Amino acid sequence: MTTAQMLGSLLKSARDIMRKDKGLNGDLDRLPLLTWIMFLKFLDDLEQQREDEALLGDKKFKAAIEPPYRWRDWAAHPQGITGEELLAFINNDEAIRPDGTRGPGLFAYLRSLSSTNGDNRRDVIATVFRGVDNRMRSGYLLRDVINKIGAIHFTSSEELHTLGALYESMLREMRDAAGDSGEFYTPRAVVRFMIDVIDPRLGEIVLDPASGTGGFLVEAYTHLEKQVKTVADRNRLQSETIVGCEPKSLPYLLCQMNLLLHGLDAPQIDPGNALRFKLSEIGEKDRVDVILTNPPFGGEEEKGIQGNFPDDRKTAETTLLFLQLIMRKLRRQLTIAGRPARAAVVVPNGTLSAPGVATRIRENLLADFRIKVIVRLPHNVFAPYTDIKSNIIIFERGEPADEIFYCEPSLPLGYTLSKTKPLLYEWMEPLKELIETRKETESSWSVKRSELDANLNLDIKNPRRQLVSLEDRGDLSVLAAQLRSFADEADSIHADLDETLKLLSEAPLELIGKYTADSDERIGSDYSDELTLVGVSAEEGLTSPKTAIGKSPGRYKVLRTGYLAYNPMRINIGSIGVVRDSSQEGITSPDYVVFYCSPDLLPEYVYHYLRSEAGRHEINLKTKGSVRFRLYYEQLAQISIPVPTDVAIQQRFVNACNRLEGLRRMVSSSEGSVGDCLNAATRAAFLPHNSDQNLLAQLAEREASDDADVHEEAA
Repeated sequence: MTTAQMLGSLLKSARDIMRKDKGLNGDLDRLPLLTWIMFLKFLDDLEQQREDEALLGDKKFKAAIEPPYRWRDWAAHPQGITGEELLAFINNDEAIRPDGTRGPGLFAYLRSLSSTNGDNRRDVIATVFRGVDNRMRSGYLLRDVINKIGAIHFTSSEELHTLGALYESMLREMRDAAGDSGEFYTPRAVVRFMIDVIDPRLGEIVLDPASGTGGFLVEAYTHLEKQVKTVADRNRLQSETIVGCEPKSLPYLLCQMNLLLHGLDAPQIDPGNALRFKLSEIGEKDRVDVILTNPPFGGEEEKGIQGNFPDDRKTAETTLLFLQLIMRKLRRQLTIAGRPARAAVVVPNGTLSAPGVATRIRENLLADFRIKVIVRLPHNVFAPYTDIKSNIIIFERGEPADEIFYCEPSLPLGYTLSKTKPLLYEWMEPLKELIETRKETESSWSVKRSELDANLNLDIKNPRRQLVSLEDRGDLSVLAAQLRSFADEADSIHADLDETLKLLSEAPLELIGKYTADSDERIGSDYSDELTLVGVSAEEGLTSPKTAIGKSPGRYKVLRTGYLAYNPMRINIGSIGVVRDSSQEGITSPDYVVFYCSPDLLPEYVYHYLRSEAGRHEINLKTKGSVRFRLYYEQLAQISIPVPTDVAIQQRFVNACNRLEGLRRMVSSSEGSVGDCLNAATRAAFLPHNSDQNLLAQLAEREASDDADVHEEAA
């Protein structure tokens, strides 16, 4: 059996054991538990290695964890403490320890650690375990899991390399389970492409201010490791190069483990919010050489964080705040490698085009930096987490360019990205040469800085993507490829949905009011013309109505990310919407019902339920006998809804619904392709018999004109 097979089997066995425990619900619980167990075993293996090295060099060694809390003291022996005794030692503030003495329990001890003499290992351990709980209820099953992990040798470079790949795979599974409630998973192809274009050099400091589970930092470390030639190079890479920031406790733990498994001995991950410092106080000593990141889409920061930014650039939009931070954090002098400080950042389309604060930030970007390229990413690149269209901006310190260069990957004809059909690196790789040469092709184009509008809109589509000519339309092979991709996606959704529906059928019915609260927050004196008026319809959910705001705008209700809003007189026909991200935030009619959910009930799950036949039946029951149909929050709160205890089940159902909606749009868009095939068949059959040689050209010209009219009308 190979190392990969052995470790894969071992981890699968550990996860199978955890599935038997009543305290764990899905991968969202299992992977964090597996991670803290692996973390302690890894740490003890590393400590023993360092202790041996210190002994050989006749040096003093200070352990990060003292007896009897080391792995070797309580976990290493397969017949060690188990059952209730093990649970008490791990969970309780005070317990009987493995050496028979009484003292702090394991987690209580680990959370109390603090570093001295500049060695931050203890601080890292304390931060990790302040965000960790043991959710296993059976101490016997927990002992079985510990024994499985005890068989891993973290000092073996072969096992460590294999574990790194296996762990990344488990992270993807967990993020799939978390969906919108978890961190977006940046596709490996996007991460690798960004790092290849930025090309960090040994000695440069690389930062990800929104590290998540560490994907960018792991890839950067791997890229830099290839440049190591001496012991001094190795020490520099280990201690002075990779830095990150992650304020959420679970991603912080997962990021630490991810980096450890890929070879970084002491990851420097700040457990605080990267935006917590005043922008004007960030000086040269705080700056770095390279920034690679995918900041949270649609996030919203509180007033205290917004106060760290200039008055004319304050915003709740997380991506815009991160972009300002990144510009401030880039070193002003050349790096140790003689290159300008540079950044590659994933941003949504709104960052490129939104008015107001976003315009002023783009003005700063265009004035103080050289934009190397804006890469337009294909639709669904982040499926199934979000369908927000996104881009990569790559820029560096230096004289602004007169032209802004754009490019986009070319996907195979008829290919649609999805969870099971991700973006491949081979489609991104050709863009690297285009970026270096700035050559204009069907996939790349330039825009003069002087041609940008007053809003400095950088959301510029590819002008070279010509309308498909009449001769090329109606290719049956393209249509066949499209239909096959639809069938593949439908099969994938069906498999996912089958299991989810079984889990939903076992969920208890609960009153919506148990998990929701009415919101009567009014915009009041904070009203401004920049606010978006949001409406609701049965067909589209949230809409942008053309009606003007009334005479008393202060009465309008505030809509924030995660809120739901509905028309109380039309909810019975599905007139409800959910604010999925900050781009949909705004104000809505004072007559609408606005409410929000607790963390145990997902807003999109409620949205799909209330639009369903079962949900509308419940709605009608609550208004039976009314003279005129109206459903206010008081009646809504009395409606029953199946609520799985594991939020991940709700998320899986939401993901399936979103994928079905995406499939519906794709199938709908293919109707034109079927018509084109019919036209192509009749054209091929009958045009050769027509004596007018100019007819084909005339038809092409007429069709192009019709398309232009349609585009103009849509605009």
